[in-house]
Amino acid sequence: MNRIEELLHELCPEGVEYKKLGEVADYIRGITYKKSDELNDNINNGIGVIRANNIWIDKNILNFSDIKYIKESKKIKDVHYLYKDDILICAGSGSKEHIGKVAYIFQDLQYVFGGFMGVIRNKSIKVILPRFIFHILTSEIFRMYLKNNLDTSTINNLNAKLMNDFLIPVPPLPVQEEIVRILDKFTDLTTDLTTDLTRELALRRKQYEYYRDHLLTFSTNVAYKTLGEIATSIYRGSGIKREDITETGTPCVRYGEIYTSYNIHFNQCISHTEVDKIKNPKYFSSGDLLFAITGENVEDIAKCIAYTGSKSCLAGGDIVVLKHNENPKYLAYALSTFNAQKQKTKGKSKNKVVHSSVPDIASITIPVPPLPVQQRIVNVLDNFEAVCSDLKIGLPAEIEARQKQYEYYRDLLLTFTEKGAITQTDRQ
Repeated sequence: MNRIEELLHELCPEGVEYKKLGEVADYIRGITYKKSDELNDNINNGIGVIRANNIWIDKNILNFSDIKYIKESKKIKDVHYLYKDDILICAGSGSKEHIGKVAYIFQDLQYVFGGFMGVIRNKSIKVILPRFIFHILTSEIFRMYLKNNLDTSTINNLNAKLMNDFLIPVPPLPVQEEIVRILDKFTDLTTDLTTDLTRELALRRKQYEYYRDHLLTFSTNVAYKTLGEIATSIYRGSGIKREDITETGTPCVRYGEIYTSYNIHFNQCISHTEVDKIKNPKYFSSGDLLFAITGENVEDIAKCIAYTGSKSCLAGGDIVVLKHNENPKYLAYALSTFNAQKQKTKGKSKNKVVHSSVPDIASITIPVPPLPVQQRIVNVLDNFEAVCSDLKIGLPAEIEARQKQYEYYRDLLLTFTEKGAITQTDRQ
């Protein structure tokens, strides 16, 4: 019998009491403000606002990049500042991946939290530890509660009733303390190991980029051509709205997916749509290159991927399709080099939204060796890319395995026999 089992047997042999979150903590929504309230000068005049993007997904910690500052206002009360032991939660979002993500506040902060955010503030540490509540809110228990109770509207909203009705176990304080001690230690070890593995992976990626660029640097006996010279056809795709995406139908690619869902090359689309929903549909086929010509930063603009599948697919708006007679994987690798990216970003300003165009793409110059040389380079880079990127092998798999291990033990430690065996559903 381990220490937690001993404590449970000694202090609550008939089971653990469950309480509604609203009984043990206050749920406070953040401030709302107008766009006109935002300030350009954030040094002396403004109050910093923590928003959804300031919580790292899956890490449950704050990042302080891209803080917005607003004018001081009478609407801002002391209750809207972040204090030690607060639990910050993303309470409203159009994206399900953000809703419900949390971060623990370890010290008082001179920041307020925005309207799409909420704070769970503990009422009494004599009843429940705030850190224990935090671990509950990162667990599968809370994720399943949200899954079963959130509506399917465009904007998901963790309103006061939804949060206050959430049932949480409230074991005796010595049990809470022991669980918090174990999970915090596990979190620290997992974080340290993940940091080391991530650093190692970054070094591998740098090594890969060095050899990739070295392999794709040739002497003057290799022809250099513009993509306009290489292309047998080059054209833009046609708009595919998010609401037009279906589980079945014609495979398609939307421009944002090029940044988030695909790497150098792919053979299967993750999205589908119905052709009759698309005005003037534009297709791509095996061997074609796709460029995303709209992006949120200069560094990634015009990311290129090669399609190696067999089906004919639809290209969404803000995508440029390039047809050619070269090795598609070779071209995709050549267009990911430092030299190619420098050409893609030439003349682009660091606006919030960055655009490229067919003429911009057609003007990019890359080396074009004979096809057998292209294939040899592809063979080398495919192997290196797999080691760096495939979650089933190498360091990424180790990082994922450590996280899964932590999640398993966390959920196990937070599962109790409820006093009276009343279920979450029964208590609502």
